[in-house]
Amino acid sequence: MKKPKVSKEVLRLRRSKAYRKAYLDPEFLSSDEMRPVRLQLELQKPEMTLAEYGVKSTVVVFGSARIWDAAQSEERVRQVKALLKKDPKNPVLRNKLASVVRLKNSTKYYDVARDFGRLVSQSEVLPGRKLVVVTGGGPGIMEAANRGAHEAGAHSIGLNITLEMEQGPNPYVSPEFCFRFHYFAVRKMHFVMRARALVVCPGGFGTMDELFEVLTLVQTGKKSRLPIVLVGKKYWTDVMNFPNMAKWGYISKEDLKLFRYAETGEEILGHIEDFYRKYPLANGK
Repeated sequence: MKKPKVSKEVLRLRRSKAYRKAYLDPEFLSSDEMRPVRLQLELQKPEMTLAEYGVKSTVVVFGSARIWDAAQSEERVRQVKALLKKDPKNPVLRNKLASVVRLKNSTKYYDVARDFGRLVSQSEVLPGRKLVVVTGGGPGIMEAANRGAHEAGAHSIGLNITLEMEQGPNPYVSPEFCFRFHYFAVRKMHFVMRARALVVCPGGFGTMDELFEVLTLVQTGKKSRLPIVLVGKKYWTDVMNFPNMAKWGYISKEDLKLFRYAETGEEILGHIEDFYRKYPLANGK
C-alpha cells in the first residue's frame, strides 16, 4: 500500500523550528531560559557515567597548564625564539620568551605530578579501593598526573572545560572518563563530590580558585576533612602568606593545619596515607 502523498504545506510545517522535538532543538536548548536544564545535564552525565563504572573515591590534582615536561619546555622556548627572530621588536613576544624561559624551572613539578599519578594509581589508600586520579583534563600538570596513571595501567578522569582559547583534552585521560563542561561551577562540583584527597601544584588564578574553593568547603564543614597537599613549599610560601592571614585574624591558626607541603610524589602519597591512618573513617565510607 502506497503511503499517502504529503502536501507541500505539511512538509513546510514539519521543517519549521516549532515542530522540532524539544530535546532535538539546539537553539531551544541553548536559550537563556533553558540554562537550568543545561546545568542539570552537565551534573548528571558525568555522575551517571562514574556511578556506572563504580568510581566512588578520587584524588584531585590541580596545577598550571603552563608547566610542561623538559622536552616540551625546550620546544616552547625554541618556537618563541624563532618567532621573535622574525619580529625582534615585538614586546608581546619578548614577554612571552621571558615567561617560557622562567617556566623551564618548573618542569620538576611536571615530573612530580607524573610520578604521583603513577604511585597513587598503584596504591590502595582506602580499604578495598584505590583512588582514581582526576584532573582538569588539559595540558601541563593535568597531563602529567593523567600520564602517570596511564603508565600505571590505571583509568583516570579528565574534566575538560570549554574556553575561548580552545583547550582540548590531553591524550592520557581514559576515553570513557573524558568529560567536557561549559560551566565552571558544575565542573568544580564534580572535582569535589568524590574527592578523598587534593594535591595542588604551582599555578595561577585557576589553580588558586580551585584550591580556595576546597579550603572554604572544608573550613565551613560543607566538605568532610580530607588531606590537602601543596606541592613546592618555596612557591606557596612565596606567593601566599597563610600565617599572616591568621595573624590578621581572617583565618584561625587551626586552619593552617588543613594542608601540608610536599616536594616529591612519594612524600605526597605519604601525607595522604598518614591522614587515613590517623582518620581511618574520614571520607572512607
